[in-house]
Formats: sequence, C-alpha cells, structure tokens
Amino acid sequence: MGQIVPDLVERYLRGLNHAADAVLDAIARDGDAAHLPLVDAEVGALLRVLAASIGATRILEIGTCIGYSGIWLAGALPKHGMLITMEKDAARAAIAKANFERAGLSDRVSVMVGDAALKIVKVSGPFDLIFQDGHKPLYNTLLEPLVARLRPGGLLITDNVLWNGEVVPGFVNTPARNADDTRAISEYNERLASHPQLLTSIVPLRDGVAISVKRTVA
Repeated sequence: MGQIVPDLVERYLRGLNHAADAVLDAIARDGDAAHLPLVDAEVGALLRVLAASIGATRILEIGTCIGYSGIWLAGALPKHGMLITMEKDAARAAIAKANFERAGLSDRVSVMVGDAALKIVKVSGPFDLIFQDGHKPLYNTLLEPLVARLRPGGLLITDNVLWNGEVVPGFVNTPARNADDTRAISEYNERLASHPQLLTSIVPLRDGVAISVKRTVA
C-alpha cells in the first residue's frame, strides 16, 4: 500500500488517465529504468489541467530532469507560449532537449543548464505558472524569488511536499528519506501556509502536491 494514497486507488486513477501519449509513456519507462525522480502520470495530468485552466502562456519549471513533467506542462501551452525549465545536470538536460524534440515541443521550450539558485536571477517574470520540483533544500531558498516572478492570480505548484508522509510527525515508523530534506520541506510547507501573498492547498496525490495561487492586489 502506498504511504499517501493506497495502491488500488492509484491504479484506478491511472486507468482513468488517458492524457498520456506514446512519447510520455516511453520517457516514463526510461525514467523508471534509470531510477530517476520523475512525477507520476497523474501528477503530470494535474499540471496540464492547471496550466490549461489559467490559460498559461509563460511557465517556469525548476528541475527539468529528462523533460517528463515539462512535456506535460508545455503540452498545455499555445503555439506562442514558452516554458523555461532549469536543470543542474548537463547530461539530463541534454536528454530533456531530445525528449522535447520527440514530443514536438522544442519550439516552445527553453532549457537552462545550471544551479537554479544562480540561474533564477537571469529570468524575469511575470509567469502564469511555476512548477517547483528541484533539489529539496532549495525550496526555501527559491520561494521568495519565485513568488516575485509569479503574476497575481498565477499558480506556484510544488511537488513532494508530503515526502512519503515523513513530514507528518509519527506517520512513518522508520524514516527512509534524508532528514535534512524532510526538515526543509516541513519548513517550506509552513511558509507556504502562512505566506501573505499566497493561498495554498495541498493535494495528497502521489507524494503530495501543493497548489498556491498568488493573491491579487485589492
């Protein structure tokens, strides 16, 4: 049984998800074989729905990996839209670029290679949607720069905020995740919940997805 959502429920949701395609399926298999930290297809579908629901034309992603979540996001963009995605690992970034090409989305995706904590100063907003899924200790470092680059009414979406349940005191008998990462995510969740510019809800899907909307100025 999954820590957050029971396996039977996850399989049911997976069976209802018809938004994936052959390219996404192949990339997911490649990611599984290489033990890469890709989002699940159900999270990918959520990303696409949220991007489409706000009519996103500019999206920023922290943590490209091999492009799987980026394809879900870019698939919601109009032809004139743009996804800027950041990846520290140059080898993964190269694979991501090839995968965006395979998906027919390379004309609306720009991959930036390097540490997001340094690269963030090179991009300016406003963005309609920002997806944070990079190095967990950077979640707190990047929070304010990301909020500053998000338009009013825009969405900040963060993956892994339940961290296999380990952010919940007493939920896991024997923690398996890095303790520093767990503390960082716990702090991040508290900051999201109390942030004066954000209205946040956490969806217990897969490893936990936080959805934050930037408040509009009255």
